[in-house]
Amino acid sequence: MSPVVPLKQPKPKKIPDLLQLRIELAWIKPKIWRRIVVPESITLGNLHHVLQRAFNWGDYHLHEFDIDGERFGIPDPEFDWEPVRSEKRIQLKSALRGLTSFKYIYDFGDHWEHRIKVEKKLLGDPELSRCALFLGGANAAPPEDVGGAPGYEGFVAAMADPNHPEHQEMREWYGDSFNPTHFDDIALSLALQDLKI
Repeated sequence: MSPVVPLKQPKPKKIPDLLQLRIELAWIKPKIWRRIVVPESITLGNLHHVLQRAFNWGDYHLHEFDIDGERFGIPDPEFDWEPVRSEKRIQLKSALRGLTSFKYIYDFGDHWEHRIKVEKKLLGDPELSRCALFLGGANAAPPEDVGGAPGYEGFVAAMADPNHPEHQEMREWYGDSFNPTHFDDIALSLALQDLKI
């Protein structure tokens, strides 16, 4: 009788640690910011989708990450005068290499610079290994194509003052009233939970 050889058990899959991120739009007062938790194994491509939802962007424009001077995004040989690394398979923890801050730029015309800080590292949680968690934030995100930080400042001023010379034009362009302090944290929380990363 031959000896019984135990079956080799597969190694349990490591649950990735989590990173708590604070994201703030540059050059705007009062601060527009969000705090989220993502798995450190998230790809930059998926982090792009998380950031789009966190700031209610429509993903209509080009974007890139700037991590310690290295650019990550979607390479386009026709338009990239400087090389950009593909964001598709690069995990956040690999791109950071121990750094605790980086930038995400959305819409090269309006140039929305998101300053991202890793606030802390948390133990992995199986429930959060494939999604993003919203923890907090303040103020409404600017509308698309408003003209960057200076355009947004003018937009807010025009929308707030019915006597402003551009009030009616801005209302027609935007299609509604705009409250820069309104922020629907429940809707954002649900939008991030629905996004599978």
